[in-house]
Amino acid sequence: MVHLVYCDNAGKQGERVLDRILSGRKTMVVRGAAGRKIPHSRVFAGETLYFMEKGSGLISARATAVRVENYVKLTEEEIGQVLRVNQEKLSLTEKQAQRWHKKCLCLVEFQGVEQLDPPLAFDHQGNMDDWLIVEKIEDVVVGTSIPYNYDHSRF
Repeated sequence: MVHLVYCDNAGKQGERVLDRILSGRKTMVVRGAAGRKIPHSRVFAGETLYFMEKGSGLISARATAVRVENYVKLTEEEIGQVLRVNQEKLSLTEKQAQRWHKKCLCLVEFQGVEQLDPPLAFDHQGNMDDWLIVEKIEDVVVGTSIPYNYDHSRF
């Protein structure tokens, strides 16, 4: 499987999250919710991550997942601890840390980031989440996309 990860377009001091990924200052992403939600338990070391900035319509970087940590039913204290321990890799703003302060967390560390030149044009379809799991990236690229059906997103 390959994963398409949406990145916020604002980060520390107005710096884009994607810029921090491309520069190597951010080497881990987090997703969280009150209960298990994609990509929890659905992303594995060795799989490819593609990154795009929200609203850009362009898939502009890729990397390889090297470590994945899934947590469920965390206490308030445990949530803070997990985010603090990984802050150097996550590079979260205070606002982002609050956003991801959730009982179920999935942390994905990655390496080998490369910028796609040219970037791939994303074929957005209705109701897509901020993390997509597809067989191959061409499934969500303009000109080669197929209807997104969430088959790989079910628990």
